[in-house]
Amino acid sequence: MSQPASFVVATPGHCSFDEDKARVLAAQGLLHFVAKGTRRGTEGVPAPLTRLNPKIGLVFTLAGKMLSTFKGESVRFRLNPWFDRWVMKQLKPRDHIISSFGYANESFKWVQRNGGKAILSAGNSHPENFWTILQEEHRRWKCPIPPIDPAHYKRSLAMMETVDYIFSPSSFVTNSFLSRGFKPEQILRDIYVVSMAHFKAPPVPRDKNRPLTIISTGALSLRKGAPYMLEAFRLVLKKHPSARFRLTRQIHDSAVSVLAQYADLPIDWAPGLPHPQLAERLQSSDIFVLASLEEGFARTVAEALACGLPVITTPNSGSNDVIVPGKNGEVVPIRDPKAIAEGILKWADLMLSEKNRPDISFDAEALSFNTFEKTFMGELRKAGLA
Repeated sequence: MSQPASFVVATPGHCSFDEDKARVLAAQGLLHFVAKGTRRGTEGVPAPLTRLNPKIGLVFTLAGKMLSTFKGESVRFRLNPWFDRWVMKQLKPRDHIISSFGYANESFKWVQRNGGKAILSAGNSHPENFWTILQEEHRRWKCPIPPIDPAHYKRSLAMMETVDYIFSPSSFVTNSFLSRGFKPEQILRDIYVVSMAHFKAPPVPRDKNRPLTIISTGALSLRKGAPYMLEAFRLVLKKHPSARFRLTRQIHDSAVSVLAQYADLPIDWAPGLPHPQLAERLQSSDIFVLASLEEGFARTVAEALACGLPVITTPNSGSNDVIVPGKNGEVVPIRDPKAIAEGILKWADLMLSEKNRPDISFDAEALSFNTFEKTFMGELRKAGLA
């Protein structure tokens, strides 16, 4: 009788889409352990199946508080070899490992040498695709910092030589790997669970006196297309002078100087909000915008759809997979403020209509934990891993 599959999930910080995998594997009796560089474990994973290294988390937390966003992020990436060595010491022969870009390079090699499979949890596109798009963007805006710590980019790129399978959350991610030599049978479908407990359609009709209200949640950066959203809003104001744009005051170093160029725009700023307050802010808005140049799957789009907002986004956001143009939003080219503005104005006419306001529906079950669990286990079985 063959030995049952045994999986290790390795993530230096809190990462919900990898922790969901650990929860399912634990419930199925397939988890050897989940390794985290934190002091808290994963809900639903028993303590005996948990390995914690809080020293890593402490360094990362201090770096995040004391350094700029880019430098703090770079410190976290520089901790990955430490995390990797710590994980590798705890592996056993025939373990499979699931981890993300650059986190566990040596552990991937060890697993492959000892009868297991190395599985990439791809939170964004292929490293080369990621770097090429964003390096061009940083040059375009004369941004003095690189898109990501160059050492981490090189480490992530090197990891691709040892990847057996890839969990991909979107067609954008999948295509970035297929175009670089990976085979379709190596791509496993991933689903990012989105909790819809608070994200629902507005409980009351739209206030007819409310000005056109556009919203984008999450951090602002060049990667997220911040300047194109702002330039599009400037175009929208020509037709809707009273319009307002709601943004979150979480600004990456790459966007600081760019945002200064749009200081004259009427922006409604908010801090990062817990889900109940974030849902209220979405419910009292009209149109959601996300102009990402590179992203695995933006869950903010699903949250907006669940709150009844049409979404204007790009084919590089990953979440464009849930957009049906003309039904619940539009998919527009990257780096195209005019196309974003046209999408906003098209939907503004609909959303401001008292008689013909469209009903933006969203299948929340498609991103539920139950759907994820069935899909995740189905993909592992299809690959012969469970």
